Amino acid sequence: MIEFQCPNCGSPVAPAFKQVKMVTCDSCGSSLFLSDQASRLAGEQGVMHDHPQLFGLGDHIRLGSDSYHIVGHARFSYGRGTWDEFCALDPDGQVAWISLDEGDVVLQQEIPPAKWPRFDGYLKLGQQIEFLSERFTVVELAGAECVALRGSFDEPLAVGQSYDYINLQGHMGSLLSAEIEGDQQDWYLGRWYDPFEVEVHR
Repeated sequence: MIEFQCPNCGSPVAPAFKQVKMVTCDSCGSSLFLSDQASRLAGEQGVMHDHPQLFGLGDHIRLGSDSYHIVGHARFSYGRGTWDEFCALDPDGQVAWISLDEGDVVLQQEIPPAKWPRFDGYLKLGQQIEFLSERFTVVELAGAECVALRGSFDEPLAVGQSYDYINLQGHMGSLLSAEIEGDQQDWYLGRWYDPFEVEVHR
């Protein structure tokens, strides 16, 4: 894997996995966008205020029968508080996102655009849609801002970047969510885990 040089301070920066598109520099706190052969500044990595967490950057965790290595940590503010999202790799090197919000843990996989949920018009609170034979209800419509970044990510993120999100709760316990930024949107399907089900190895 290519080792990059931070264009801000000159320190070596080693991405955690092949598909990395963004990484933070431990030496100077810069965020870097990566291309095939070079890196460029994306901004600052923000201040990640420490507080007790179930797991963190560099940890190996087990959710049920599956294991993941945490390679990236992003914190988002939604006005009245914050939540954390972790970019993680499974043993095959596939990327998953794990959200941690007030002790609640959800493992999310991105849905390919061809398989996105279909519905008419715009979603609103309380609206129900069907997806993969499960009925989902819109439970949250809000906005968020990225406030801090650490580690490696499979998508470009930037401190100060804001977007809207939609969370839909499935009647069988799944979580369907969308992140929307301008004309760009991404959909994810997630599964909830009890914090007591999470095994952490540091």
